[in-house]
Amino acid sequence: MTSGLRRTVTLTLTILCLAAPASFAQNTPTTSAETAKHLEHVEAGLLPAVIVKGDPHPGHSLQQRMEQLHVPGVSIAVIHHGAIEWAQGFGVVSLGGAPVTADTLFQAGSISKPVAALAALKLVQEGKLSLDTNINTELRSWKLPDAPEAKGKPVTLRELLTHTGGTTVHGFPGYASDAPVPTLVQVLNGEKPANTPAIRIATEPGTKWSYSGGGITIMQQMMIDTSNQPFPKLLHDMVLAPIGMTHSTYEQPLPAKLKPLAATPYQADGKPVPGGAHTYPEMAAAGLWTTASDLARYAIEVQRSLHGEANHVLSKETTRQMLIPSLGSWGLGVRVGGATTHPYFTHGGDDAGFEAIFVAYEEGGDGAVVMTNVQGGSLLAAEVVRSIAAEYGWPDFQPFIRTAVSVDSKIIADYVGTYQLDPERSLVFTLEDGNLVGQATGLPKVTLTPESPSEFFLPDNDTEIEFFKDAQGKVSYLVMHQKNAPDRKAMRK
Repeated sequence: MTSGLRRTVTLTLTILCLAAPASFAQNTPTTSAETAKHLEHVEAGLLPAVIVKGDPHPGHSLQQRMEQLHVPGVSIAVIHHGAIEWAQGFGVVSLGGAPVTADTLFQAGSISKPVAALAALKLVQEGKLSLDTNINTELRSWKLPDAPEAKGKPVTLRELLTHTGGTTVHGFPGYASDAPVPTLVQVLNGEKPANTPAIRIATEPGTKWSYSGGGITIMQQMMIDTSNQPFPKLLHDMVLAPIGMTHSTYEQPLPAKLKPLAATPYQADGKPVPGGAHTYPEMAAAGLWTTASDLARYAIEVQRSLHGEANHVLSKETTRQMLIPSLGSWGLGVRVGGATTHPYFTHGGDDAGFEAIFVAYEEGGDGAVVMTNVQGGSLLAAEVVRSIAAEYGWPDFQPFIRTAVSVDSKIIADYVGTYQLDPERSLVFTLEDGNLVGQATGLPKVTLTPESPSEFFLPDNDTEIEFFKDAQGKVSYLVMHQKNAPDRKAMRK
């Protein structure tokens, strides 16, 4: 997800406060004084994406932000020096209900993908699947139809894992508890009762990065066809059990015996998801139930396998191949970021009423997992990750320090207009109450802050917009600057 949607949540603070402050933090294990200090600093030091110089109070506590953003429950696990240093729940599993603990189950959303990728790569290691063979030679129950857009090229498992196969369907909404659930083949074909279109080829394989949960669902069918096992059993036997993810399952819906351990999902409007958690037959793409601690165990397994220290699932060589970035900075099932000298792997997750994120460094054994039970919880999760990054001295995920200046509204008015970013997306700027307000295609408006007469920054990420004039002094284009990404130019229409 990728995930990472940032939406405003509107739970009432009054109801949220039914959880007694004394029970806010739960399940803190016995820790050293140093670890206790780390935990205290992380909990007290949540940070925004952008800090303006001179702001005397940029940070907030976790409890403050949970109340402000109306997030019922959060589970956090921190990895330090190759081990889980601490894992803890905050808030409640449901409004007025029991506290979140380190053992509370959450839906992982798209974080299901990198865990499922381990099993797919294990099958490759065993010679039962191939990374670079036409997937239709390994699919038995269903075949991916050819399309003119493919230009005669086959789709491969490598391309499905790196989101470069040209396949459709970004993500899946899941199925309410009272709705009929389709078979996997019905999902692949977009046949009722499936609630998403057929998964097909839309662009030439291997030429473009385009996130596709549909592609991972094809991978799920490949794994079932190859192993002749139900997907939850396959993942349990090949991945979850070997690396100690004892509180995790791909079973959909969640078995009745595990429901008392699960957090209640909430919508962005503050109401519980009707009927509870959705069911996801697209298990590889969105069906994992897990805990923050178990996802931390996944990350640690990858870190250690990369160095040949614990290869319970993949060999050192396969793990290294998994973490080589291709188009879109995507490895085999995970996004790879950071400096080439100190890279990290990461993924976000978003199911109905659940949002989460994990990040882990390839070297040094650090990382973190944050899981929430509300739509929009990724905003809080990002702030928690920034607090962890600051406390543990990570080179990434730190707030951006900006300097705000005052610019006359007459100058700002020169930038009003539409700028074409690419054939499908534009940036529209308006002047509102003396401020420059921008809106990208399909996204909400955002107020920009000037740092010079021609440069502006966004309040919640690393994006900077710089405007340029032509020889006649008329604003003709802009350049979008982002860290770890090439500059992007947009011409004024």
